[in-house]
Amino acid sequence: MTTESPRWYKSSYSNNGECIEVAINLAAAHHTVPVRDSKNTGGPVLGLSVAAFSAFVASVKDGRLGR
Repeated sequence: MTTESPRWYKSSYSNNGECIEVAINLAAAHHTVPVRDSKNTGGPVLGLSVAAFSAFVASVKDGRLGR
């Protein structure tokens, strides 16, 4: 069995480097979206459930999070 490595993605809106990176390629197989700090790529990784990550993204898009 081969374990797929995360393919990290950072938003194109992140022009100053202060952002998070996500590895959405693991969502289907592992039901988890790994998230890490783009300034500390060797640091800890937070594994969010697909549902939690989807809710977070929807909240950002809808403007429900504070600025």
